[in-house]
Amino acid sequence: MLLDTFDPYRPAVIDWPELAQDVRARLAGLPFWDVAVETEENAGRRMQALADATADRLIRRALALNAFEERRHKEVLGHMMRFYGIRLNGEIRGQPLRDALWAFLRTGYGECFDSFFAFGLFEMARRTGFFPPELVGVFEPVIQEEARHNLFFVNWVAYTRATQGWPRGWGFAARCLAALAVQTAKRLSIAQSVDGDNFTRKGGAALGIEIDARGFLALCLAENERRLAPYDPRLLRPRLMPAVARLAMGLLPRAAALR
Repeated sequence: MLLDTFDPYRPAVIDWPELAQDVRARLAGLPFWDVAVETEENAGRRMQALADATADRLIRRALALNAFEERRHKEVLGHMMRFYGIRLNGEIRGQPLRDALWAFLRTGYGECFDSFFAFGLFEMARRTGFFPPELVGVFEPVIQEEARHNLFFVNWVAYTRATQGWPRGWGFAARCLAALAVQTAKRLSIAQSVDGDNFTRKGGAALGIEIDARGFLALCLAENERRLAPYDPRLLRPRLMPAVARLAMGLLPRAAALR
């Protein structure tokens, strides 16, 4: 699937739209460009490291393509930032790689978490016109590639576990659970410092839309399903974040009544 659905777009020839001064300032004022560039840099390095350590030629090709697409995301961001005069606040640092498998597992689960919410935020920005349609269109292939990466990751995990046998398969499953636990704890530590519903309302207000936490989760669920729908239905889909979102949506009205 990953190899067959490759999109050969080239960041160097992207026709970046001219933006009004207020829109350009809004884009430059977003606080996450350093983190975004560093994340794509590290993701590409981790995936390439696992590709280099993989014996199966077909799986190695897929992992290498995944790494290439992550590096290409960084190129897209770099070209955009140069075109619009956005500067990084610090130096981009590549994290050391001691264990390629562990690094890949952490990256894969982290992307499953982060892209689930990114799908909803991207759709909010599209609906509200927070950015011009031309700029949203440029980033559409990047967002869709994240959906493909998530689909590849969960199926790679299932395939690897099934082909390793016992006891190696159990050891691999334990490492998957550990990586999932680390990424979950990391994101919970961030969530504990934020009032989720208030954060969602403020974010929605910035985009010019009235939405609460429950409505935002519903949007993320719908976008997650839409972006995964075009691919072969025999492939496994990420299940954790949709399950957590549905559980949270069921609890949110009760929590609101207690306040």
